[in-house]
Amino acid sequence: MIFAALTIFPELFNDFKKYGIIGRAVKNNIIKIKTYNIKNFAKGKHKITDDRPYGGGYGMVMKPEPLAEGIRAAKKDLKTAKTILLTPQGKPFNQKTAIMLSAEKEIIFVCGRYEGVDERIYSDFIDEELSIGDFVLTGGETPVMAVIDALTRLLPESLGCKNSANNDTFSDNLIEYAHYTRPETFEGKKAPDILLSGNHKAIENWRLENALKRTFLKRYDLLEKRSFSDKEIKILKNWQADIQKLINAGSA
Repeated sequence: MIFAALTIFPELFNDFKKYGIIGRAVKNNIIKIKTYNIKNFAKGKHKITDDRPYGGGYGMVMKPEPLAEGIRAAKKDLKTAKTILLTPQGKPFNQKTAIMLSAEKEIIFVCGRYEGVDERIYSDFIDEELSIGDFVLTGGETPVMAVIDALTRLLPESLGCKNSANNDTFSDNLIEYAHYTRPETFEGKKAPDILLSGNHKAIENWRLENALKRTFLKRYDLLEKRSFSDKEIKILKNWQADIQKLINAGSA
């Protein structure tokens, strides 16, 4: 998969491409990350990429000419690429969107800066707008890296374990179950005995119930979007019976 990032700070991607899962995916040719410096497409001696907004107001706006030329140059190299702008006004990026985008062969990301991008860029040059959350950052480079990271994890052979991505948090509207590793006891707290039992079926059942419990307590909204399996419904009914016992005992 080929990613391209249009940015005024291409250097920010240098270390991102070197380390961890991303670095291994680049080294193994699972992904390629290209950068296009928007300043190279700006006119004049000073290569200006921003200007004051018409109508007055605070901040600066990214000029349309360098962005348009930069996107055209990237499109010339990546002819089938979808062009995505990272912006607070975009559609919320989530695991479902990541799965859909991971099927693309090429993606061009536009890293916004300042107060935003000239509105005339949106209609003719941008295929999709994405946001990583309801907050404002100084630029789109960090969100682009986050999206590339999420997509790379979903590509075959990018993770050491083939099924890791399938079990990630949000992969099925569930928060992942709690994890424990050595030592068995840490500062007086012991790992659950079931995880040390070697009983794989019991461990699987524990992990499912634990994932349901953690999702219920931390992200109840995810459960509202979920279709429950027969096994999960049985777990929830057991909770219901236990809660009813508590209610009966407390009201006696």
